[in-house]
Amino acid sequence: MNTRMSTGVLASVAAVVLAVATLAGQSGYQAPRTPWGDPDLQGTWNGNDLQGIPFERAESVGTRTELSEEEYRQRVERRDSLVVSDNADFDLEVSEEFESFGAVGGPVSPPPHWLERAQNISRQASFLVDPPDGRLPALRPEAEHRQAMERAEQSALRARRGSVEAFTYTDRSLYDRCISFGPMRSVTPKIYNSGNRIVQGPGWVGFTNEMVHETRIIPTDGRTHVGSDIKTWMGNSVGHWEGDTLVVETRHIRPEINFQGAPLSDTGRLVERFTRVADDSLEYTFTVEDPENWTRPWTMMMRIPRDDDYEVFEYACHEGNYTMFNILSGSRAQEKMDKKDK
Repeated sequence: MNTRMSTGVLASVAAVVLAVATLAGQSGYQAPRTPWGDPDLQGTWNGNDLQGIPFERAESVGTRTELSEEEYRQRVERRDSLVVSDNADFDLEVSEEFESFGAVGGPVSPPPHWLERAQNISRQASFLVDPPDGRLPALRPEAEHRQAMERAEQSALRARRGSVEAFTYTDRSLYDRCISFGPMRSVTPKIYNSGNRIVQGPGWVGFTNEMVHETRIIPTDGRTHVGSDIKTWMGNSVGHWEGDTLVVETRHIRPEINFQGAPLSDTGRLVERFTRVADDSLEYTFTVEDPENWTRPWTMMMRIPRDDDYEVFEYACHEGNYTMFNILSGSRAQEKMDKKDK
């Protein structure tokens, strides 16, 4: 890492740490302790009320971190419109008319009673808080080139498939295949299953994300990362405490997991910070530091409400994954029809 990049990383991390410390200091809140003396982060943290927050901030919002009254009113109206759509009747025979992901009646729509919408809508302008304008920094030219090549390969594959949805299961996304969203997208809220649960023991923290059944067991006993030849969907995480904040560093994530335009390189790392800023509020930040792919680090932030009434259920995705069976069997049927038409 060169000196200029090192300075940028340190400045970015310092800004995030200062922001978290300032919030905690202003509230005068001190997290309760576990019987062995660590800050107690345990509980169920429900991200449903964070639905509607975009990842990047609208350029018109600028450096404001919260919406104006008019912007907030529009966000509430969008939520209300979704609720009306959720409760609408639909006909499976015309499902192809619904293009947006999760639209009621669409081909990948869950039953309406599965959908969960925000109740106490957040005024937060964007999840991305650093850079200060809430916009992603530029990718490095090499990363942009790889991104363009991947898009060209996907476009060529779609052209070869023609009317067929998939030649094989690897043509579908990791989500379609019930594999993983990776560390970041497992936390951000979805149309359902936005619960997160934290449990702790001496020397470790367990962090469960309800969507796509992810649980990381994070050691806080001083151990180091495993070797870089071992890569997993969620990476290898190790943690330590800085005052009331749990700091988790993650490396060695499989290259199929994408972080807003690029995978994590072998020299990159993710830094998460968990700070309980009230009995019912967990401040969670997620920083990507990857000088091989990005021109500077970037950080997203979520204030996740505690919800003791929320139940985290098993996300039995594989057991109920009719999508893959139907897509693949439908594709084989389409191939037979295409041959008959020739």
